[in-house]
Amino acid sequence: MMRRRLCAQWDLLWELTLRDLRIRYKRSILGIGWSLLTPFAQILIFSFLFIHVMPLGVENYTSFVFCGVLAWSWFSASVVGAAGAVVYNPELVRRPGFPTGILPVLTVVSNGVHFLIALPLLVALAAVNGITMGPSLLAVPLVIAVQFLFTCALAFPIASLNVRYRDTGHFVSLVAMAAFYLTPVFYNIQQVPEAARVFYLLNPMVTVIESYRDIFLRGEWPNFLALAIVALVSALLLLPGYVGFGRASAAFAEEL
Repeated sequence: MMRRRLCAQWDLLWELTLRDLRIRYKRSILGIGWSLLTPFAQILIFSFLFIHVMPLGVENYTSFVFCGVLAWSWFSASVVGAAGAVVYNPELVRRPGFPTGILPVLTVVSNGVHFLIALPLLVALAAVNGITMGPSLLAVPLVIAVQFLFTCALAFPIASLNVRYRDTGHFVSLVAMAAFYLTPVFYNIQQVPEAARVFYLLNPMVTVIESYRDIFLRGEWPNFLALAIVALVSALLLLPGYVGFGRASAAFAEEL
């Protein structure tokens, strides 16, 4: 019974993901190609600025910033998009028997598709730069899973709060913008003053981004202990977030 229910919810999640992508790129000439063009444009800008204008002295900077931009884009788009996960889907929320808990996950999965599409380009770029990647590539699914878990842990309370307090979405966008500059996306964490580096390491996305860089830039295994800590913290955040979302969902239809 449980297995059948999980399979049904997985099928529903997949169908909704495809629907979301179709709606997003409807009447678009490039279609899902925008998922490649957007980060590529960011990478060109950062590469120009921090290789030629204000050199940071980071080896293989284009691949370096690509890792950061890809991981951050998935995370940022998901948490900002989570604010609209419920409020932008009133027809689904009001449908009898619809599992509303799938909506925040849908936002994370939908944006994760763009991440996965762009990932082979990162591998290709690393190869062009002469970076040798070995068995550590096997750890990529683990890092993706940890990032997915952490992002979902934030998506549930954000989606729930924004139903009642519509300022939530604006606040999350503001925090995401500030966090982008406070996360070593386009600069090396070693360039952060040692006194402040401790606070940086409290940010789970620092561990995630550095894990991708360990794999794709250095050909090394990521720090499994750090990933385990992020996974544990994410699980501890996810449980109350999911339970709180479930309790609040009873009033969603009335509040929309």
